Amino acid sequence: MQLAPQKNQADTLLSKKITLDVEGMVCAGCVRAVEKQLTQFPKVNKAIVNLATGVAVVDSELTIDADALAAELTGAGFPSKPRKPRTQTDSAQALQKAEEKKRQEMRDAQRQLIISVLLLVLSGVGHLSSLSGLKIPALHNIWLHFGLATVAILVPGRPILVDGWLGLRRNAPNMNTLVALGTLSAYIASVVALIFPQLGWECFFDEPVMILGFILLGRTLEKRARNRASAAFQELLSLRPNIARLISKRNQDNDNETREIIEIPAEQVRIGEWLQVLPGDKIPVDGEVVEGKTAIDESMLTGESAPVPKQVGDNISAGTINQSGTIVIEATRTGDDTTLAQIVGLVEAAQVRKAPVQRLADTVAGYFTYGVLSTALLTFVFWYFIGTHIWHDIAVSAVLTHSHSTHSYIHTSTPTHYSPILISLKLAIAVMVVACPCALGLATPTAILVGTGIGAEQGLLIKGGDVLEKVHQLKTIVFDKTGTLTTGNPTVTDCIPVSDRTTASKLIQLAASVESGSQHPLASAILNEAKKHELSIPAATDFHTEPGFGVSAVVEETTILLGSREWLNLNGIEINQTIIQQIQTLAKAGKTVVGVVTGNEIAGLIAVQDTLRADAFSTVKQLRSQGLRVMLLSGDTQEAALATAQQLGLDPNDAIAGIPPAKKAAVIESLQNSHPESLVAMVGDGINDAPALSIADVGISLHSGTDVAMETSEIVLMRDKLQDVVEAIALSRATFNKIRQNLFWAFAYNIVGIPLAAGVLLPSLGFILNPGGAAALMAFSSVSVVTNSLLLRRFATNS
Repeated sequence: MQLAPQKNQADTLLSKKITLDVEGMVCAGCVRAVEKQLTQFPKVNKAIVNLATGVAVVDSELTIDADALAAELTGAGFPSKPRKPRTQTDSAQALQKAEEKKRQEMRDAQRQLIISVLLLVLSGVGHLSSLSGLKIPALHNIWLHFGLATVAILVPGRPILVDGWLGLRRNAPNMNTLVALGTLSAYIASVVALIFPQLGWECFFDEPVMILGFILLGRTLEKRARNRASAAFQELLSLRPNIARLISKRNQDNDNETREIIEIPAEQVRIGEWLQVLPGDKIPVDGEVVEGKTAIDESMLTGESAPVPKQVGDNISAGTINQSGTIVIEATRTGDDTTLAQIVGLVEAAQVRKAPVQRLADTVAGYFTYGVLSTALLTFVFWYFIGTHIWHDIAVSAVLTHSHSTHSYIHTSTPTHYSPILISLKLAIAVMVVACPCALGLATPTAILVGTGIGAEQGLLIKGGDVLEKVHQLKTIVFDKTGTLTTGNPTVTDCIPVSDRTTASKLIQLAASVESGSQHPLASAILNEAKKHELSIPAATDFHTEPGFGVSAVVEETTILLGSREWLNLNGIEINQTIIQQIQTLAKAGKTVVGVVTGNEIAGLIAVQDTLRADAFSTVKQLRSQGLRVMLLSGDTQEAALATAQQLGLDPNDAIAGIPPAKKAAVIESLQNSHPESLVAMVGDGINDAPALSIADVGISLHSGTDVAMETSEIVLMRDKLQDVVEAIALSRATFNKIRQNLFWAFAYNIVGIPLAAGVLLPSLGFILNPGGAAALMAFSSVSVVTNSLLLRRFATNS
């Protein structure tokens, strides 16, 4: 699965899936506006936009022009550019630029942090000095505060005001629009009060300064938190190697020859070429060791800290680190086909895929700003025309008073009259400022960003927010038996001739000959047995395989059948009662029994047993303790499946036997249909189980080095450890819980904050949330959502 589209042209990009890097988004309202703008473009079917990563993924018809799409979005006020396919050198340069950009952003954030703190200190000094009784005339001068507010609006506040105005002009108001309206309203009202003191209005220049101060502070802290959230993914990107050492293949007739080594860019390596890898080097491409032996650090791909020994014939992955010996590898996969590239693509795509629970937030965010503006207007109208007339004492307050000469708020027992228009305006400003669509927009993507990053560190690839939500609802987990619950490396335990003309050795020879054209684990067991006893293997022709049943071939001009009892019955082979009893006895012991037929007569039985993985029992136990129904799915006989189920402590009714690979998907579908409300997960090895993994609500695959696992399953376990099924489910649940918590807090801030800002407690308790306090609450809401997502890091620490 690739997030970035594959292109053959550099200028005009034609693709069904286009990825855009989008700038200028500050809240969920922006996300909604970008999605709306993209879907209005001709031939665009769907658009998904991520606020946390600044990425938009567009599903379109084949002939769409990505550059034109980006230009259209840029013209709408969101600078965008298509993400073009890059070589690994380009990727390295892009990563270097990204690092420099990140450093520049952090320098800007540091400067912004200083400015925001300075604004807050200067705006709050009047309040603090009044409370302490210490008078500093210079800091109490109204013209100083006028100047401070003017500078704050024109310098640090200018980008916010400009973006807010642009959003309003393109009929897509956002968070900056609300802040801009609130800030300018307070500033203009204060300027009018300063110029026309006869109006008796209050000057509150501190409010726009505090609003901008808290907004800048909040965004600085939020940016830092978001950088921390993406750190794991950036580290994954940094694994991409740049240089490969190309070496000539060894001449078999001259072992002492001097072999030339040439350094070339890693993206120029071709499949089949040999590469030298020195200790400490990153592996440049996926390959197979052809010379030497070493230990490889695979921790960033699998999460496994212990180095993995490698020798001739072993496979290694790009991005892993050669720790000890010098080796030569033959390139088997390069560029975007390497395991590392696939993982990067999966993680990047996962960060864009939304959880269905986010749809509510997206729907609300699309209309949120309009709703807030309407609420602010209604607040002003109510208090100006109704509230101040019903509650007369609100306009005469003993809580706060104001002096033009000192521009200070001081406690006094002398009642002061406040203009109804100013009371109404301050409440309306507070409503605009306290609203927080930014938190709504960050709730899901930040949690997914952190969760998928942690998963990648630990070798757990979870493909998105929709997967997280489905995992949370799982009730049943079905395990494939061979290669998943078991090691996939069976051995021959019994070889029983039933014909006087056949010996055990001859039986193994015939079986090995028929299985020489198969890659099935049973074939490997029989071939290994023949090798163990140094038996010659006769040549075979006319191979035929019936998956899940058996194989046949012609050996020494005789047709040999090899397979299950059902396979023999289908071919009309008679099996007497004695042989049936032997088969049943072996099957009850948990062994897979293969019948060998020469001509039309059964020659003997071969029993093969595959041992359970070391962590199979503990994994099943933990899953069942979490209330999940665990089932076993096997192509073996009922007896063999029941024996395995008994070893795992499963209910016999939860062991489904005799199911060939082609019919496993039908079993999963049947389970789904029998309990529509109960979601079903399938755990397999990603090869024969691909159809079942695809149709399951959640497909979980052991990596096993297969591209099929990457494509068909929604969770990939890179370490090939069964225990990681428990870890993946736990991480999914933890991440989804964070999403729910974030959405709860994002909605709660607004549900509580907007009524408070609108003055709901003013008549009864005299409580008012002033614009500065509203800005602080709004900033805190966004920071708290991102910080709450970062608490997922505890999962990595505890697991």
